[in-house]
Amino acid sequence: MITRRKFTASALAAVALAKYGTSARAEDAVKPINSTIDGVLMGVQSASFTFSGMGIKEIIATMRAVGLSTIDTMSEHVENFLGAPVPLPGAGRPGPWVPRPPRPKGSHPMFPAPDPAKREALRQWRLNVGLEKFEEVGKMFTDAGLQFFSYNLSFDKYFTDEEIEKGFLMTKALGTKIITASSPVDIFPRLKPFAEKHDVIVALHNHTIGPQEFAQAMELSNKFWVNLDVGHFFASGYDPVAYLKEHHTRITNIHIKDRISHGGESVPFGDGETPLIAVFQLLKKEKWSFPACIEYVGPAGPAIELASCLQYCKDAIKRP
Repeated sequence: MITRRKFTASALAAVALAKYGTSARAEDAVKPINSTIDGVLMGVQSASFTFSGMGIKEIIATMRAVGLSTIDTMSEHVENFLGAPVPLPGAGRPGPWVPRPPRPKGSHPMFPAPDPAKREALRQWRLNVGLEKFEEVGKMFTDAGLQFFSYNLSFDKYFTDEEIEKGFLMTKALGTKIITASSPVDIFPRLKPFAEKHDVIVALHNHTIGPQEFAQAMELSNKFWVNLDVGHFFASGYDPVAYLKEHHTRITNIHIKDRISHGGESVPFGDGETPLIAVFQLLKKEKWSFPACIEYVGPAGPAIELASCLQYCKDAIKRP
C-alpha cells in the first residue's frame, strides 16, 4: 500500500528528475538555486542520501527540487559515480528506521577493518583515475546552479602518502579547497604537509570527539579547521552554541542533526533535544558565511525528508 507520504516523496523525486535530470535544458542549468534564509546559508550533507540507492545525478536533481544550493559530498558518492570499486553509502544495509535490537546506551557502532584486497583495489583506482573525471563531476553541480562546497574524504591509517596527495588533487579538481574528514586526530600530522602544499583546508568532523580533539588538530596547522556536527556534539555532552560563538572563525560548515542527549539516537528534526533553534537564531544574528548542512535519513526517502527538514530549519530561522 502506498501511503500519502510515500506518494509525495515519489512524486517530488520524479518531478526533480524530469525537470533537472541528465537532459536539463540550458536555461535550467544556469539558473542558480538560492537557499540563503535571513542570512543563513542552508545546504545538505550527502549522507542524507544513504540507503536510498541514489547517485550523483539523483542527488543533483533532488537538491534542485527541494531548493538546497550547497553540498558537502561524501567521497563514496563521487567515486561510485566514476566507477570506483566502492558501493553507495548504505548499500546492502537496512535503514535506521528498520526495527533492530537497541544498542547499549553510551556504546558506539564498531567499524571492522577493510578487506585488504578490496582496499588495495580502491587505492589503485584512486592512484590511476584521471583528474578530469573529478572536474566533470564538479561541473555537473555548477551547471545545475549548485555549489560543490566541500569533499568529505575521511583519511585513515590505510591511506598511503601517495593516496593522500591524490585526495587533495581530487578535491581541487572538484572545484573546492575544503575537505571534511571523519578521521582520527593522529593522522593529521601526516596530512599537514599536503594541506599546506596544496592550500586546502581539512576540517575535522566529529562523531564522538569534542573540543579537545578539535584543539589538537587546529594547533598543528592553520589549514586544519572544524566541521561541527551540532547533533553529535550535543549528544556527546557538549554545547554547540557555546562552541560556535568561540570558534566560528575556524569552522568550515556545520551539520544539522537532532539527537537525544547522553548518546541518544538521531531523530526527526524537532523531536530531539539538540538546541537547533538556538543554533539557527545564532546563525541568523551573526550572519556567518559557512553553510548549515542538513544531515538526516528517514523512511520516506531523501526528497520528502529533506523538504521536511528544510521547512523545520526555515521555521527555526524565522522565529522572532
